[in-house]
Amino acid sequence: MATPDKSIDPRLLKAAETEFLKQGFIKAELKNICESAGITTGAIYKRYKGKEDLFCAVVADVANELEDFLAKRSEMDFSAFTDEEIYESWVMTYENMVPLFKLLYKNHNKFKLLIGKAAGTRYENFNHEFVTRTSLAYEQFYKEAKKRGLAQAEVTREEFHVLISSFWTGVCEPFIHDMSLKEIEEHCKIMCRFYRWDKVIMLKERG
Repeated sequence: MATPDKSIDPRLLKAAETEFLKQGFIKAELKNICESAGITTGAIYKRYKGKEDLFCAVVADVANELEDFLAKRSEMDFSAFTDEEIYESWVMTYENMVPLFKLLYKNHNKFKLLIGKAAGTRYENFNHEFVTRTSLAYEQFYKEAKKRGLAQAEVTREEFHVLISSFWTGVCEPFIHDMSLKEIEEHCKIMCRFYRWDKVIMLKERG
């Protein structure tokens, strides 16, 4: 039985990443990917069902990382938080945010594909779905703060969605514009100064 040529896989994924970045999913051509990777079309179909399956394989790592990031925050038992933990959680800090930016920078080309080149794939609504799930998590955390009398503002679900959408755009734009890691780290500091979530919910002053 022939041993599969594993050396093809990295070449194929890199060639696909380059083609998808240049053309987007819809206009990308498998023949261009094959020529770049030095393989036949048959080699692709031995590994993937088609162009969409290949695209999803390219972005899988960063998509899974973001899914884990969001799941950890969505599945928290906010009622178990102490008041002090709630206060600290509503203040966005560089130390808490920069790991996300560094994670995305490590996968910056794949992230750009996920957020801007995925039309025509199952990831084409990724941004909207990520924002919706994130805003629902914020809303649940806000309700816990409100129940304890720590949040004094009235913030609707729609307003959380608008604000989180703006926030997510702020996360994505540095990668769309190919900022360096140093520039992204400075951008992270600016975002932490700009997005004052404690002010949004009018977090009560500590006693």
